[in-house]
This record gives sequence, structure tokens and C-alpha cells, in this order.
Amino acid sequence: MGTWRGLHVVFIVGSLFVILLIIAYWDDVGGFNLYPLRDRKHERCPQTAAAPTLLASFAGISSTTWAPAGTTNKSAEGRDRPQLGSEDKESDESRDLAGSREQMARKRRIVDVCSGKDFPGRTRAFEQIPNRELDHLIVDDTHQIIYCYVPKVACTNWKRVMVVLSQSLVSPVSGKPYTDPESVPPDLVHNSSLHLTFAKFWRHYGSLSRHLMALKLQHYTKFLFVRDPFVRLISAFRNKFGRPNEDFYRQFGSVILRRYGNLSGSLPETAAEAFASGIKPTFQQFVSYLLDAETEKESFFNEHWRQVKYDFIGRLETLETDADHLLKLLQVDHLLRFPSGARNRTAASWERDWFAQIPVSMRTELYKLYQPDFELFGYPEPDGVLHHQ
Repeated sequence: MGTWRGLHVVFIVGSLFVILLIIAYWDDVGGFNLYPLRDRKHERCPQTAAAPTLLASFAGISSTTWAPAGTTNKSAEGRDRPQLGSEDKESDESRDLAGSREQMARKRRIVDVCSGKDFPGRTRAFEQIPNRELDHLIVDDTHQIIYCYVPKVACTNWKRVMVVLSQSLVSPVSGKPYTDPESVPPDLVHNSSLHLTFAKFWRHYGSLSRHLMALKLQHYTKFLFVRDPFVRLISAFRNKFGRPNEDFYRQFGSVILRRYGNLSGSLPETAAEAFASGIKPTFQQFVSYLLDAETEKESFFNEHWRQVKYDFIGRLETLETDADHLLKLLQVDHLLRFPSGARNRTAASWERDWFAQIPVSMRTELYKLYQPDFELFGYPEPDGVLHHQ
């Protein structure tokens, strides 16, 4: 009898411990906790994509609490913003209305394009995506935001925004978390340890990670910024192969040179040595690598952005306007402002010059590879590139 009583006591104590552990565990999760999630009623759009295909791999080694309604609008430094006159308010409201209409049009386009039966990745469920492919989805639980970063599309500045919102980096000067995105060192924001991404959920939450991802995707505000696909391609090439980059030389540059460089003898061991010898991939060799069937077999082509339903789709071409609109939508415009630093200067007008040495047949194949990007985000077919001899 005493044995059974002892077992009963152990069972009760153990059950209480497990209950307390579950309470503490769930409260740490953020997206499934003891305080309520905000109700999200944004228009949803199925199977959206940032679809950078292989470019994501090239450029990828390579966003406090919510203010209640009526709270005074403040800048990142904490100062009250100037009060707007009636004309300024009307102008501001007009811009917000135009921005909302533009967002509706962008999301409607995605719905229309993704409904096509031949759209890449259309039938792949989010649950089928391996965890390692989810590193581009950055989560801020405090403000319930998910940022899908696309390399070479203002991702440095948006990561600086996410660092400030999540308070994940302490300033060595003040000893406190950064409060101004523009003061966050840009070379630090690409350190993956600063960001909570979906790829890290398994380590934090184990078998519950997929369920938590689904909850956050349902309730959080999700955004990304896109760019003309060919301009982004040129920008990535200039950034990663236009100057010595040891990581990219080892992983990609040396492979491109061996396959398409027609070089005799062994390659230099480092990017610095290669550049000093005048050995570096050309843009045509880069395009050849993108179009090579072997490249796709190496599994660099990722479609993980095509399974997320975004609430906001910004464009680099309208970055300042879209950034202002998004920060208001996220209700964090009183906390910070989008950095006004130098933008990437790769211009659409450069496309014809960069593609002048690329055979027309290769340009056509490259367009087919990136056609989903053009169609999804409303970029016109680059006739000047495709048909210019």
C-alpha cells in the first residue's frame, strides 16, 4: 500500500512539474504564449514568391511594444515629430491611400500569376520545405513581424531595422540596444546570430517548430522587398565578383573559372591572388553557370519564398515611399525611421550594356529562368535586352 501511495505522490509532483514547464515553455515561444495574438485581417494571397532562384545563394552569404491608438508619434531619437497642418495631413492621407491601392494591385497580381497551373513551386506545401532553406525568414516576436530578405534588395538596411526592433545588438558606446537603424554597423547585420529565423526554430522548439511557424505565418505581418530581376542579377555579380571575395571565390568563382574559363594550369588559391593575376569570372561566364543544368542539380535553386503569403510587397524602385508606408502598417513608425544611407546604384539603364556581350539565345534562356520573378512583381519583359543585337 505504501509503495502505491509513494508512486501516487511521485506522479502528482511530476505532473505539476511538467505543467509548470509547459507554461514557461509556451510563454517563451512568443507566437503561442499566454498573452493574446493581435488579430490580423490583411488580405491574403496564395503561393507568393520572391523567387531569386540561384541568386539567393550567390547574394545570401552575402527588420518595444506596439503603440496604442492615439499615441504621440515620435522619431527614433524620442523627439515629438512636428505637428502636421491640415494640408500636410491630407497629403499624407492621400499617399497612404495610394500606397494601399498599390499594395492591393501587387498582391492581386501574385494571386493571378500563382493560380496558373504551370507556376514553379505552386504545388509545394510550406511543410515540405527543409529547415535549412528557411534562413531568409527573419522573425521579430515582440512586434509580430516576419521579414523575408532578398539579397541585393535593401536587405542590409531592413536587417538593421529588424535588429533595432528585436533589440538583438547592444551599442558599445551606450551599453544599451541600438535604437536608430542608421547607427547599426552594416557589416554586422549579416551575422546570422543576430536574427531569429525559421531555420533556427528546430533548435529552439524541437518537434513543435513547424506548428509554431504555421501560427506565426498566420498571425504575423509578413513583408519582403523585390527588384527588377536582371538589375538584381547585375548587382549581385558586381558585388560578389567585381572585387576579391574569398568566400565566393572558393564556393563559386573557382567553379565558374574551371568550367568556363578555358584556363591552363591550376587556379590561384585565393581571390586576392586571382585578382592580382587578372583572373576573375566574366559576366558571360556567370550567366553560363546560372543556365548550366549541373548547377540546378547542386540544389542551389530554392523556391522557399513561394510558399509564404505576404501582407506587404515593397519594391526597390519605390523604396522610400514603400518603407514609410510599411513602417506605418507595422505601427513602428514612432520608434524608428528607415535608414537614409546610400542605395545600391546598379541602374536598369545599364542592362543593355551588361548584356551586350551575351548571345541572344543565352539572354532568352536567362529570361525564362527568371520569368516568374518578372511576372509576379509586375516588371515588364526586358525587350531591350532580349532583342537587341
